[in-house]
Amino acid sequence: MRNKQNEVRQVMVCCGTGCQASGSKQVLEAFITQLQSLEGVEAVASTKATGCNGWCEQGPLVKILPDDITYCLVKVKDVPVIIEKTILGHGIVERLLYRDPISKNRVQSHHQLDFYRKQKKVALRNIGEIDPASIADYMARDGYQAFKKAITMSAQEIVDEIINSGLRGRGGGGYPTGLKWKSCLQQEEKQRYIICNGDEGDPGAFMDRSIMEGDPHTVIEGMLICAMALGASKGYIYVRDEYDLAVKNLTRAIQDAREHSLLGDKIMGREFSFHIELVRGGGAFVCGEETALLASIEGNVGEPWDKYYFPSEKGLWGYPTVINNVETWANIPVIIGQGAQDFAQIGTENSKGTKVFSLVGKVINTGLVEVPMGTTLREIIFEIGGGIINGRKFKAVQTGGPSGGCIPAELLDLKLDFDSLHEAGSMMGSGGLIVMDERTCMVEVARYYLNFLAGESCGKCVPCREGIRHMLEILTRICEGRGRTGDLELLEELAETVQEASLCGLGKTAPNPVLSTIRYFRAEYLDHIENRFCPAGICRNLTRFSIDPEKCTGCGLCKKNCPANCISGERKEVHTIDPQGCIKCGSCIDTCKFNAVLVQQEVGL
Repeated sequence: MRNKQNEVRQVMVCCGTGCQASGSKQVLEAFITQLQSLEGVEAVASTKATGCNGWCEQGPLVKILPDDITYCLVKVKDVPVIIEKTILGHGIVERLLYRDPISKNRVQSHHQLDFYRKQKKVALRNIGEIDPASIADYMARDGYQAFKKAITMSAQEIVDEIINSGLRGRGGGGYPTGLKWKSCLQQEEKQRYIICNGDEGDPGAFMDRSIMEGDPHTVIEGMLICAMALGASKGYIYVRDEYDLAVKNLTRAIQDAREHSLLGDKIMGREFSFHIELVRGGGAFVCGEETALLASIEGNVGEPWDKYYFPSEKGLWGYPTVINNVETWANIPVIIGQGAQDFAQIGTENSKGTKVFSLVGKVINTGLVEVPMGTTLREIIFEIGGGIINGRKFKAVQTGGPSGGCIPAELLDLKLDFDSLHEAGSMMGSGGLIVMDERTCMVEVARYYLNFLAGESCGKCVPCREGIRHMLEILTRICEGRGRTGDLELLEELAETVQEASLCGLGKTAPNPVLSTIRYFRAEYLDHIENRFCPAGICRNLTRFSIDPEKCTGCGLCKKNCPANCISGERKEVHTIDPQGCIKCGSCIDTCKFNAVLVQQEVGL
């Protein structure tokens, strides 16, 4: 039996973007500085920065191995205590362990939590376990072994393996990856290009970002395998300009891969050369669409073109081009390394493998999750996510980003796969899941996403440019209490036209938020139009707040948190809201623990 007390401790600090925003870099530096001050530090512990562990709600996270201890919400001031009690004393700092909200028990290892136990890591297999700046760490977990295996395979064997795996693109459309590669391989031109689409622009989405930041070599290895199969000598990784950490780690990974003869000329002494160049996008959402992305790489305005032919036939500078998103590339080494059959056993009949989701919104455990295709919304939101914050009711979840749809509570048992989401009026998209509670106005949600898409439309085609703008005007009017009879029918007619006539995927999917919210929350639209009332209390022109004297306990929380100072009442006495001073921000209803704040129709409407 191993004696863990005699082993060198490994302190692993999550340095993903989310944890860094909470001070994890300072925590890492404190560990390094204080451990170095100890005599014989090399026999005590080593410190490592990792990528995103996914459990963003509890960051900064610090894992101690081999003890399998996970500390949450760690601050710089906690570092000396961890060193003294855990690193040197082999004990546990109880207050830094996660506390289960139901059992109230402290949990030592993250492996014991539903958030992790119910996931299956494939694309995220290395993130949180390795230092993304270390190629040695990647290789220690079988990194580049799949590429070395692919060297022994023919081009057709590699492509067939991807086809047999059933892998579909994880960037939105879900087109079979192997068929895309096969189409490119069949073209007569010998010059071919390989592109990684890292232009992740969905609000609330950070799946691709986390992979590029936390495991950049898996992207490079996936592209290498494809390049060898297709005979491509040049590849591009297109990254959003604001993803500074991703750019930094990818740049380092490309440099290290060159030094190890895994990129460049005559790779591993063979007559095979492949070079990768990073291209920083300008932040245009439409450049996530593959033809607009190609235009941007070529130095042109990021506008899509009509697909009379596909990029696999005629893409970058007119040559056959394979474009896959980050998560898709991260799956390639696993498929080649372990075999297509193993991968195909995960998921559903038409949606193989796993899917990475960014779980955000009104859910207890926000963060990054990876689950088998076919996992239900209920499992993700209530088992992995821990349910809705503040004990509120689940109302809907937005899937697929701004171009996706809103799935209501009655469809909580919907399986998350390409076909099921399409039937429900939504889409897989890149994998954003934004959870909404009863305090969410679905009309405002549709208006918010249309406002985002109106600003991101390139304006090249009239249906998208004018159709989205006109739908936005109608939704704005409804939210302001100026809705008209016939607005819903007009919205549906406009949405159908935009879907059918738009040039690219942005326009074709832009009506999804409108159509799905009308489909599942039509009564809420009618309340806005006919009754001039917002049941969620979000649309200020249609809302008035008051306090129910039967439920008010006089706790004073609403009064304390009111930014307008318009709530009066003594301690343990019924409080009242001055309607003249109320700015309708909703702070009172959000802080009240007794459901004493009422949402009513504004007087005079």
